[in-house]
Amino acid sequence: MDGADPFDDWLADWHPLPVSGHDAMDPGPVRALSALFDQDPPASPVLPPLWHWLYFLHWPPTGDLGPDGHPLVGPALPPIPERTRMFVGGRLRHYAGLVTGEAAIRHSEVVDRTVKQGRSGTMLLVTVRHQIEQGGTVALVDEQDLMYRSGAVTPTVSRATDRPTGPPSSDAAWQEPFSAGPVTLFRFSALTANSHRIHYDHPYATGVERYPGLVVHGPLLAMAMAGLAVARERSRPVTTLGYRFLRPVFSGDPTLITGRPSGDAAQLAVVGPDGQARAEADVTFS
Repeated sequence: MDGADPFDDWLADWHPLPVSGHDAMDPGPVRALSALFDQDPPASPVLPPLWHWLYFLHWPPTGDLGPDGHPLVGPALPPIPERTRMFVGGRLRHYAGLVTGEAAIRHSEVVDRTVKQGRSGTMLLVTVRHQIEQGGTVALVDEQDLMYRSGAVTPTVSRATDRPTGPPSSDAAWQEPFSAGPVTLFRFSALTANSHRIHYDHPYATGVERYPGLVVHGPLLAMAMAGLAVARERSRPVTTLGYRFLRPVFSGDPTLITGRPSGDAAQLAVVGPDGQARAEADVTFS
């Protein structure tokens, strides 16, 4: 029918089934990520918030990857031609401590999908829920929001010569400088099985996807925000965490991780050199 949105046809028969996976929860990845952050490994086997992203990784054959490094097929990947993907945010709730050294099970399913119209065209927002169980108990529920488009998208970011380079400032009570260079991005990509080339292949990031530099992973920014909350509230475990990725951060950009505590909660942000928030999060403590 004339005027029909092609997304309707592409998604008509897309009904992804829930999937489950197992992980032995070896402590090795925790030691590796601690080294990336120049920290000693945690004294407790309980994972810090979001560090479960080191586990239940998917390593498809190289032949099953697209030219951007993303997998071409997967149980939660929509059948959209020339598909591009953005991780835009998510929510985490802790019920019990997830520990290393004890096998865990993850159940994953698509719980929502919404077609949206934006300035850059039609987009599909998919929410995937991961429930991780250990010892017969639900340890955490992690919902991730992923945005998909069809065809190449021109990034709406400034050229490299126009980017502010000065250190950001803030009046927030919690502040921690943060910057990620290419070695950090490469190591984080390896630890999280993220083969998207914008994070480690500078000619691809600048020449094909037209970014002004390598892009810092959204999950790395989320971990940095969560890490600030944990460091400032050591006696109170994180119960919930909601996070949103607003604008890209590029390799070498000086940023500031900030927090504004209020009672049993705090508002967190990644502030760029231009003073704008690049990512935000809300956290509650038990």
